[in-house]
Amino acid sequence: MTKEKRKTQRYFDKISCGEPKAFPTQLVKEEIFKSPIWIGDAPEFVEELNRAAEPYIKTMKKNMKKEIDARNKKFGNKGDQGFVYQTTSLLGDPNFEEIQNYVGATSRNLLVEMGFDLTDYQIFMTEMWVQDFAKEGGGTQITHSHWNGHISGFYFLKCSEATPRPVFADPRPGCLMNSLPEKDRTKVTYASNQINYAVKPGTIVFSPSSLPHMYPVDMGYAPFRFIHFNCQAIPKGVMNVR
Repeated sequence: MTKEKRKTQRYFDKISCGEPKAFPTQLVKEEIFKSPIWIGDAPEFVEELNRAAEPYIKTMKKNMKKEIDARNKKFGNKGDQGFVYQTTSLLGDPNFEEIQNYVGATSRNLLVEMGFDLTDYQIFMTEMWVQDFAKEGGGTQITHSHWNGHISGFYFLKCSEATPRPVFADPRPGCLMNSLPEKDRTKVTYASNQINYAVKPGTIVFSPSSLPHMYPVDMGYAPFRFIHFNCQAIPKGVMNVR
């Protein structure tokens, strides 16, 4: 075998870009493949929806008690630490009809704003549920996106500066694989691969369903609860609707 010669600095100098000696006086920048996130305030629903969500949360806590007790018996008592109570579907419950219609109409408008032609499509709310994080803290959500949907989002019912912020991640795998270190992570730049938002009760957030999101570990300092929803544009031809 031929022994490879050791590369010298002179060799790398030959292939290095070096310092620019000349540069175009003007470049036109175009921004494409952008990922929108919309945030607004709709506090008028908070009180009523918190009240309507309580029976769902109580049922889920009752259903999960056996699992929590078994874990604590085996490993030591940590209360409900680490659990996230996810309710059954809210769709069809009249108490959530107003927020469902609000989200559905807004989702359609946002898809049109993004440039999609929905002439032959109808928007459906495919999923809506409440998530309530454990009183003892430790609840979290790993990074994920929602399949078979077009608009996803959150409506916050209980939160504060002591609870987790929603975090969105760059949806482009190729970009993540080749990412370089950020110069200043306090700024939103083309180098950013995550972004988070401060929220309060009544904050509503919409994003494309393809945009990955997550929640850091909740420390249990304050109640944390939100409604999660997904919407899908379904071809009218599939439903035999004109």
